Amino acid sequence: ALTAMASTRLFLRASPVKSSLTGLTGGVRSSLGLTLLKRSPDCTAKPKAQRRHAAHFSYHPDPAPTQYGPTQKMNLFQSVTSALDNTLAGDPTAVIFGEDVAFGGVFRCTVGLRDKYGKDRVFNTPLCEQGIVGFGIGAAVAGATAIAEIQFADYIYPAFDQIVNEAAKYRYRSGNMYDCGKLTIRSPWGCVGHGSIYHSQSPEAFFAHCPGIKIVVPRGPVQAKGLLLSCITDQNPCIFFEPKILYRAAVEQVPTEAYQIPLSQAEVLQEGSDLTLVAWGTQVHVLREVAAMAQEKLGVSCELIDLQTILPWDTETVCKSVVKTGRLLVSHEAPVTGGFAAEISSTVQEECFLNLEAPISRVCGYDTPFPHIFEPFYIPDKWKCFEAVKRMINY
Repeated sequence: ALTAMASTRLFLRASPVKSSLTGLTGGVRSSLGLTLLKRSPDCTAKPKAQRRHAAHFSYHPDPAPTQYGPTQKMNLFQSVTSALDNTLAGDPTAVIFGEDVAFGGVFRCTVGLRDKYGKDRVFNTPLCEQGIVGFGIGAAVAGATAIAEIQFADYIYPAFDQIVNEAAKYRYRSGNMYDCGKLTIRSPWGCVGHGSIYHSQSPEAFFAHCPGIKIVVPRGPVQAKGLLLSCITDQNPCIFFEPKILYRAAVEQVPTEAYQIPLSQAEVLQEGSDLTLVAWGTQVHVLREVAAMAQEKLGVSCELIDLQTILPWDTETVCKSVVKTGRLLVSHEAPVTGGFAAEISSTVQEECFLNLEAPISRVCGYDTPFPHIFEPFYIPDKWKCFEAVKRMINY
């Protein structure tokens, strides 16, 4: 039986507001999507007095890559579209499916692809996340490159059984006779400034406990395209979480041709000698500001690492950094208890115990449902992280 929330979602997604089309490239197709995009950091929120929608970080674009050919200015959702376009063009077995993807999706990540490649390759599904992933498993087993979209990461839970008990174990249980490694699941992820409990969650830790899948979170457009293409071509089922607050706020020069960024390789964004900062997705930009504050106010040199792949994660890069700095701070938006920061902390404690100069610090969300008006107090902002830096230096 449908729950009250599912019934509400079904009603909203079937309402005339959702189905009113305004042209292929203009606007979004739901009042929720429109609200989220209008109130993203680089868009104008109405009324302007609603200052709580301001971003809790500043986005600093990466330098334009030169090794992958010509580039074009893209935001994060456009870089995702570009990756999907490259895949559909180069792989005749590739299909994209999910709720509302045919007309571009609520965040516009698939805009124009149905018209370009046809309704048999880019198509809508019923409102049933378990069915979306189950269909994707079957398509991948049959040999197709299956790219499924879960409209929000908060709604991935109905598909949990299909991901954990089926997709992740398909190769193992058949003795490698069969697999669904050509399955990739995309989903908008993380806080957005006003998403409340059902449009703000970061569920990566739930899946990190499950061998057989890979989990990836990019920090910007260049990484989003390269990592997504790596997920799509990887021979294991992958979950690709996209920080939705960055869909329009993050703008970089992105290569137009297909390229890949290796999975399970963290990236050292800033070298330092006194303290290691580790994050992924949006939180990387928060810690970038923390590193600058620590240098300016405390004279502390921070090494900043973007983990990029949550599972399997790059233990070598992180531990090598901690051996050098003697201190580690890990930060993510998800609740602190059982969050992936705990796994990183445990591994580093086991591997680098004699090198540690202070207890490892986790600066994360609280152990509460994600709040609405209290989001500014919930998120692990730069001030909370900076206080943790001071505690570790003074330990």
